[in-house]
Amino acid sequence: MKYAITTTLALALAGSLAAAPRDGDGAKPERERRGPPPEIVEKFDKDGDGKLNEEERKAAMQARRERAGQMREKMLEKFDTNGDGKLDEGEREAMREAMKAKREEMLRKYDADGDGRLSPEERKAAIDAGEKIPPRPMRRPGARDGKGKGAPGPGGPGRGKGGPGPQGRPGPGGPDA
Repeated sequence: MKYAITTTLALALAGSLAAAPRDGDGAKPERERRGPPPEIVEKFDKDGDGKLNEEERKAAMQARRERAGQMREKMLEKFDTNGDGKLDEGEREAMREAMKAKREEMLRKYDADGDGRLSPEERKAAIDAGEKIPPRPMRRPGARDGKGKGAPGPGGPGRGKGGPGPQGRPGPGGPDA
Protein backbone atom coordinates (compact mmCIF):
# COMPACT_ATOMS: atom_id res chain seq x y z
CA MET A 1 0.00 0.00 0.00
CA LYS A 2 2.76 2.46 0.95
CA TYR A 3 4.64 1.57 -2.25
CA ALA A 4 1.58 2.39 -4.36
CA ILE A 5 1.08 5.71 -2.60
CA THR A 6 4.77 6.62 -2.92
CA THR A 7 4.80 5.72 -6.62
CA THR A 8 1.64 7.71 -7.28
CA LEU A 9 3.03 10.75 -5.47
CA ALA A 10 6.34 10.51 -7.37
CA LEU A 11 4.53 10.35 -10.72
CA ALA A 12 2.29 13.30 -9.78
CA LEU A 13 5.33 15.35 -8.75
CA ALA A 14 7.17 14.52 -11.97
CA GLY A 15 4.13 15.51 -14.02
CA SER A 16 3.71 18.80 -12.21
CA LEU A 17 7.37 19.68 -12.68
CA ALA A 18 7.17 18.91 -16.38
CA ALA A 19 4.07 21.09 -16.73
CA ALA A 20 5.56 24.10 -14.88
CA PRO A 21 5.55 27.24 -17.04
CA ARG A 22 8.93 28.14 -18.50
CA ASP A 23 10.46 31.07 -20.34
CA GLY A 24 11.81 30.67 -23.87
CA ASP A 25 15.19 29.59 -22.46
CA GLY A 26 13.62 26.86 -20.31
CA ALA A 27 13.94 28.74 -17.00
CA LYS A 28 10.95 29.31 -14.76
CA PRO A 29 9.68 32.88 -14.99
CA GLU A 30 10.37 34.96 -11.90
CA ARG A 31 7.38 36.05 -9.89
CA GLU A 32 6.79 39.72 -9.55
CA ARG A 33 7.80 40.68 -6.03
CA ARG A 34 5.34 42.86 -4.26
CA GLY A 35 6.62 45.38 -1.79
CA PRO A 36 4.79 47.05 1.03
CA PRO A 37 1.62 48.99 0.18
CA PRO A 38 2.23 52.54 -1.04
CA GLU A 39 0.73 54.09 2.09
CA ILE A 40 3.27 52.21 4.25
CA VAL A 41 6.19 53.33 2.07
CA GLU A 42 4.88 56.91 2.18
CA LYS A 43 4.60 56.83 5.97
CA PHE A 44 7.92 55.12 6.83
CA ASP A 45 10.25 56.16 3.96
CA LYS A 46 12.26 58.75 5.91
CA ASP A 47 15.05 59.20 3.34
CA GLY A 48 12.58 59.73 0.47
CA ASP A 49 14.08 57.15 -1.93
CA GLY A 50 10.72 55.48 -2.59
CA LYS A 51 11.55 52.23 -0.79
CA LEU A 52 12.14 51.02 2.73
CA ASN A 53 15.68 50.38 3.91
CA GLU A 54 16.36 48.00 6.81
CA GLU A 55 15.85 50.63 9.52
CA GLU A 56 12.61 51.91 7.94
CA ARG A 57 11.37 48.33 7.48
CA LYS A 58 12.02 47.58 11.16
CA ALA A 59 10.10 50.71 12.19
CA ALA A 60 7.18 49.69 9.95
CA MET A 61 7.17 46.15 11.40
CA GLN A 62 7.27 47.49 14.98
CA ALA A 63 4.34 49.80 14.22
CA ARG A 64 2.48 46.86 12.69
CA ARG A 65 3.05 44.70 15.80
CA GLU A 66 1.84 47.51 18.05
CA ARG A 67 -1.24 48.06 15.89
CA ALA A 68 -1.98 44.30 15.89
CA GLY A 69 -1.82 44.25 19.70
CA GLN A 70 -4.17 47.21 19.90
CA MET A 71 -6.56 45.57 17.44
CA ARG A 72 -6.54 42.35 19.48
CA GLU A 73 -7.47 44.32 22.58
CA LYS A 74 -10.29 46.12 20.75
CA MET A 75 -11.62 42.83 19.38
CA LEU A 76 -11.63 41.35 22.88
CA GLU A 77 -13.43 44.40 24.26
CA LYS A 78 -16.04 44.26 21.52
CA PHE A 79 -16.62 40.51 21.05
CA ASP A 80 -15.62 38.77 24.33
CA THR A 81 -19.17 38.68 25.60
CA ASN A 82 -18.51 36.25 28.46
CA GLY A 83 -15.48 38.24 29.73
CA ASP A 84 -13.07 35.30 29.91
CA GLY A 85 -10.27 37.15 28.10
CA LYS A 86 -10.43 35.05 24.94
CA LEU A 87 -12.80 34.48 22.05
CA ASP A 88 -14.68 31.19 21.93
CA GLU A 89 -16.02 29.86 18.61
CA GLY A 90 -19.33 31.74 18.85
CA GLU A 91 -17.55 35.01 19.65
CA ARG A 92 -15.08 34.43 16.78
CA GLU A 93 -17.96 33.78 14.40
CA ALA A 94 -19.63 37.05 15.46
CA MET A 95 -16.32 38.84 14.84
CA ARG A 96 -15.95 37.24 11.40
CA GLU A 97 -19.48 38.28 10.45
CA ALA A 98 -18.88 41.87 11.57
CA MET A 99 -15.62 42.05 9.61
CA LYS A 100 -17.25 40.53 6.54
CA ALA A 101 -20.01 43.14 6.68
CA LYS A 102 -17.40 45.91 6.99
CA ARG A 103 -15.41 44.55 4.00
CA GLU A 104 -18.60 44.38 1.92
CA GLU A 105 -19.44 47.97 2.89
CA MET A 106 -15.93 49.09 1.89
CA LEU A 107 -16.28 47.39 -1.49
CA ARG A 108 -19.65 49.04 -2.12
CA LYS A 109 -18.19 52.45 -1.33
CA TYR A 110 -14.66 52.29 -2.81
CA ASP A 111 -14.41 49.51 -5.42
CA ALA A 112 -14.57 51.88 -8.40
CA ASP A 113 -13.65 49.29 -11.03
CA GLY A 114 -16.10 46.69 -9.66
CA ASP A 115 -13.57 43.84 -9.57
CA GLY A 116 -14.47 42.78 -6.03
CA ARG A 117 -11.12 43.94 -4.58
CA LEU A 118 -9.63 47.23 -3.45
CA SER A 119 -6.71 48.22 -5.64
CA PRO A 120 -3.91 50.26 -4.03
CA GLU A 121 -5.54 53.44 -5.37
CA GLU A 122 -8.96 52.42 -4.02
CA ARG A 123 -7.41 51.53 -0.65
CA LYS A 124 -5.71 54.92 -0.54
CA ALA A 125 -9.02 56.66 -1.30
CA ALA A 126 -10.67 54.76 1.57
CA ILE A 127 -7.83 55.55 3.98
CA ASP A 128 -7.80 59.22 2.92
CA ALA A 129 -11.54 59.31 3.69
CA GLY A 130 -10.73 58.14 7.23
CA GLU A 131 -11.82 54.52 6.80
CA LYS A 132 -10.17 51.72 8.72
CA ILE A 133 -9.45 48.83 6.37
CA PRO A 134 -10.44 45.57 8.10
CA PRO A 135 -7.86 42.79 7.95
CA ARG A 136 -8.38 39.86 5.63
CA PRO A 137 -10.13 36.95 7.28
CA MET A 138 -7.94 34.21 8.67
CA ARG A 139 -8.67 30.68 7.53
CA ARG A 140 -10.63 28.56 9.90
CA PRO A 141 -9.17 25.15 10.76
CA GLY A 142 -10.01 22.77 7.95
CA ALA A 143 -10.93 25.57 5.54
CA ARG A 144 -9.63 25.40 2.01
CA ASP A 145 -7.11 28.10 1.10
CA GLY A 146 -7.74 28.05 -2.65
CA LYS A 147 -4.54 26.10 -3.25
CA GLY A 148 -5.96 22.68 -2.48
CA LYS A 149 -4.62 22.58 1.06
CA GLY A 150 -6.54 22.43 4.28
CA ALA A 151 -5.34 24.13 7.42
CA PRO A 152 -3.07 22.03 9.66
CA GLY A 153 -4.72 19.84 12.24
CA PRO A 154 -3.84 19.52 15.93
CA GLY A 155 -0.29 18.36 15.34
CA GLY A 156 0.14 20.16 12.05
CA PRO A 157 1.40 18.43 8.95
CA GLY A 158 4.66 16.57 9.35
CA ARG A 159 4.75 16.80 13.13
CA GLY A 160 4.02 13.16 13.79
CA LYS A 161 0.88 13.88 15.80
CA GLY A 162 -1.59 12.38 13.36
CA GLY A 163 -3.14 15.68 12.31
CA PRO A 164 -4.30 16.17 8.76
CA GLY A 165 -1.51 16.67 6.29
CA PRO A 166 -1.65 18.50 2.97
CA GLN A 167 -5.03 18.37 1.28
CA GLY A 168 -6.65 16.99 4.42
CA ARG A 169 -4.99 13.57 4.24
CA PRO A 170 -3.60 12.10 7.45
CA GLY A 171 -0.04 13.15 8.19
CA PRO A 172 2.75 11.06 9.72
CA GLY A 173 1.53 9.06 12.66
CA GLY A 174 -2.06 9.14 11.38
CA PRO A 175 -4.38 6.24 10.65
CA ASP A 176 -2.42 4.96 7.61
CA ALA A 177 0.96 4.90 9.36
